[in-house]
Amino acid sequence: MWTKPRYEEMRFGFEVTMYIANRWLHNFLSIKGLLYGVLFYIINNNMATSQSPIARQPDKLDYASPTQFKFGIIQLPKVEFFTVSANLPGITLPAATYATPFKDIPTMGEKLEYEDLTITFIVDEFLENYITMHEWMTGTGFPKNRSQFANFRSATANNPQAALGISQDIGDTKPATPDRGMYGDATLTLLSNKNNPLVEVRFQDVFPTSLGGLDYTQTATDVEYLTVDATFQYKIYEIVTL
Repeated sequence: MWTKPRYEEMRFGFEVTMYIANRWLHNFLSIKGLLYGVLFYIINNNMATSQSPIARQPDKLDYASPTQFKFGIIQLPKVEFFTVSANLPGITLPAATYATPFKDIPTMGEKLEYEDLTITFIVDEFLENYITMHEWMTGTGFPKNRSQFANFRSATANNPQAALGISQDIGDTKPATPDRGMYGDATLTLLSNKNNPLVEVRFQDVFPTSLGGLDYTQTATDVEYLTVDATFQYKIYEIVTL
């Protein structure tokens, strides 16, 4: 026979029910809070990597110094020590034009154009480095007779033992690719403030296109050593981080 529960029994049952409900709600909110926390972390982390000024700050803050470099070219060993300036040539990608009946539309080009490689070196007292450069150009252009070309290939070139087709990789500073020393690979090495090599710019199949003249004068008031500019062209260059 059913009897009406006493007040104390009803109160106890209500308290148990509320306790269970509170525990369930607490657990639910804990899991929900954990999920919100994970989501908040993911969003903040993504914002930190893409938008935060601190996250975008570079790791390396040292500036490049124009005096920290060395230049070497296999064909001109006597020029390497006296080189006082060299450039990293710029590149240009000219746009192509898509013709229409109205305004022509520029599109991305597909053929890079490389600027010339230019160096400046101090001329030694006996003109040895200047003559080396001069002989390279006269041996290639043979202004007097064809024997100049043959003599340069066989004897005058600094790497007369170069084999055809061996050195074709970019930056391979071994004997040049064709014609027994008519070309030479070059390397522009960029140094840290402690003179440690950081980056190499490797030029393949370099050849000279111009050599500046030397101006002698008795009117100079200070000692100014002769320098000369030389310009080269090349097949391609590659920038390699060491």
